[in-house]
Amino acid sequence: MPAAQATGQGSYMAHYTSPPAAYLFDMDGLLLDTERVCLDAFVPLAAARGHDAEDAHAFFLTLIGSSEAMTQDRVTDLMGSTQEGARFLSEWRDVVQHKLSTHVPLRPTVSKTLAGLRAQGARMAVVTSTRGDAARHHLHVAGLIACFETVIGGDEVHANKPDPAPYLQAAAALDVDPTHCAAFEDSDRGIMAAVRAGCRAVQIPDLRAPDLALPDLGQHIAHDLWTAAHLVSDAASRLSAD
Repeated sequence: MPAAQATGQGSYMAHYTSPPAAYLFDMDGLLLDTERVCLDAFVPLAAARGHDAEDAHAFFLTLIGSSEAMTQDRVTDLMGSTQEGARFLSEWRDVVQHKLSTHVPLRPTVSKTLAGLRAQGARMAVVTSTRGDAARHHLHVAGLIACFETVIGGDEVHANKPDPAPYLQAAAALDVDPTHCAAFEDSDRGIMAAVRAGCRAVQIPDLRAPDLALPDLGQHIAHDLWTAAHLVSDAASRLSAD
């Protein structure tokens, strides 16, 4: 296939001569196109409570990559009271869960990338801020759960992204050095966690404010997961296309 087109920053521009010991993936906005499902549910629910739709859209973008606890606190502040915040969060959760109960959309190139890595015998794990039980359910519905040796949920770590703890825990679960792992993220909080853990980090931006610059952390930048897989190891060129 043609050489992957992407950009890189800092030390991560080095050409790797060996494949990573493991591949660690964020989930929402990276593997699964669930951020848009959450956004499409959030805006009308907020508008029904008197919030401007454009403001609600902009507010949602600031939540991407946040832990569940941080999201709850910020939404509660937006709604103006603990009671109204809890009511909104419950309704929002119900709408999203209903939409994702039987179909979970994938981000571009995810299927062929995971299939190619799996065919090589690559070790893979998911590192997400979503609760572990919900994450495993979504991955099951999406048909991806069998690709991963472990799924590390946001409620299963002692600190959430941008702390490196989730990535360090995933590497430990696989018994590999985190500096020998590749990590893939869409959000700024997530890529900060991956870089702090010492991983070969690639950011694949998805939903974000149009005027928000990407952080300069030395990470690679790619436009999809297929391209990102080529950036972390020269050996990734052996991935077979569908």
